Amino acid sequence: MEIKMQKYTRLATNDDLISIMKIIDNAKDFLKKSGSTQWQNGYPNEESILEDIKNKSGYVFIVGNKVAAYAAVIVGIEPTYQEIDGAWKNELENYATIHRICFSKDFQGDGLGKMFLSNIISLKYAQGISNFRVDTHKLNAPMQALATHNGFEYRGIIQRNEDEDPDRLAYELNL
Repeated sequence: MEIKMQKYTRLATNDDLISIMKIIDNAKDFLKKSGSTQWQNGYPNEESILEDIKNKSGYVFIVGNKVAAYAAVIVGIEPTYQEIDGAWKNELENYATIHRICFSKDFQGDGLGKMFLSNIISLKYAQGISNFRVDTHKLNAPMQALATHNGFEYRGIIQRNEDEDPDRLAYELNL
């Protein structure tokens, strides 16, 4: 008899910090190996994750009893999204920006990213948010695929100041 592991999304807590930082380190290694400059200068770090947790914007995806993924979901104006080489479809409604989404290397390739992103969207939709935005480096093909699989549409290029290659592909989902 096959045992099915529970999978769910919840707010991150300080007790999750060690697991989250391991996942972020996995993601930094993956991005570096893909040639991306994203997350190669110390960001995100413990301070940014603790701030997410304090602000109740950090989420973890649990598989069985393990933290398999992390993301920050911030409702409100994202300063780097104010200027876009392209155009947002919905400029009127409040939106949630999904940042720092990353998976443990132990859970990559299982299709769980789709479930995690869907869970995040569902949780925020239940709170009245129907406009979502995300950005990623042009060399981060898995994140681009995850966004488009979940219905996000490419909107243009925004600028992030976290590394020497600031161009980010911006995506938007309107429900």
